[in-house]
Amino acid sequence: MFVEVVIVEERERAEALSDALLDAGALSASIEDAQAGSVDEQPLYGEPGLPLPAIAWRRSRIVALFDGDAEVEVALRAALDALGRDDEPTFERRLVADADWVALTQSQFDPIRIGRRLWIVPSWHAVPAEASAAGAIALRLDPGMAFGTGDHPTTRLCLAWLDEHVAGGESLVDYGCGSGILAIAARKLGAGRVAGTDIDEQAVRAARANAEANAVDIAFEWSNTFVGEPAELVVANILSNPLKVLAPLLCGLLRPGGRLVLSGILERQWRDVAAVYAPLVLLEPWRIDEGWVCLVGRRAPKEG
Repeated sequence: MFVEVVIVEERERAEALSDALLDAGALSASIEDAQAGSVDEQPLYGEPGLPLPAIAWRRSRIVALFDGDAEVEVALRAALDALGRDDEPTFERRLVADADWVALTQSQFDPIRIGRRLWIVPSWHAVPAEASAAGAIALRLDPGMAFGTGDHPTTRLCLAWLDEHVAGGESLVDYGCGSGILAIAARKLGAGRVAGTDIDEQAVRAARANAEANAVDIAFEWSNTFVGEPAELVVANILSNPLKVLAPLLCGLLRPGGRLVLSGILERQWRDVAAVYAPLVLLEPWRIDEGWVCLVGRRAPKEG
């Protein structure tokens, strides 16, 4: 049994109190929008390379988890004293039953059908009978600590494009590979030489394990040591600002006449991203899913 403590604080105090609660013995502490689900809910998110709009919400809810036998009042008092505060904020206490958290997390991910040929099947699920009967291509996937389960619109967009356009034999680079899902899908769809890279070493390890589970040969490397050969297809499912920064590198990985597939871009951002690539690749929206855009373009063939 655990005890969950919920405290509502002003933005300026939320992060410090959250950290102090961890120092005072909380097992975990998170900060949420206290007005989530109401008309006053406030979107708050940032993107790598851009300044955060704010460190917390105007009215923030701190949720701290303690062992069931912890002296919660003592821990809260210690946290406040560490911050030099003598007030006693109101808090809500809730009992949380122990659970099989791995099973609960896994239950959120079911097999997903993508396009005509692909099924994404988490490693803890059997391949659906529907997929087996249709002779579909099933990707066995365990994301581990890496992004890429197939359920996010940005990943679905890239997978759908690959499903429709990989004809067989193409070389491909998956930049920002995460779990390796795009590279593995391309290889199982018939692509030839496939490589992937990520800045996160844990993602690279997860991608290699997933490639082995799917019996495909893919060269996954950490970005610090990655030396990619130019390919006919380059896919990158990241975010708009990193994609703009990476434009020279990604275009350099693309053979003349090759196609570039970018995702992780909101509808309002795609023109800015396309403008950065315009000197070498003319990008256009291929498809939109829940406000996210997949941009696709072809590098001009060599003249003469």
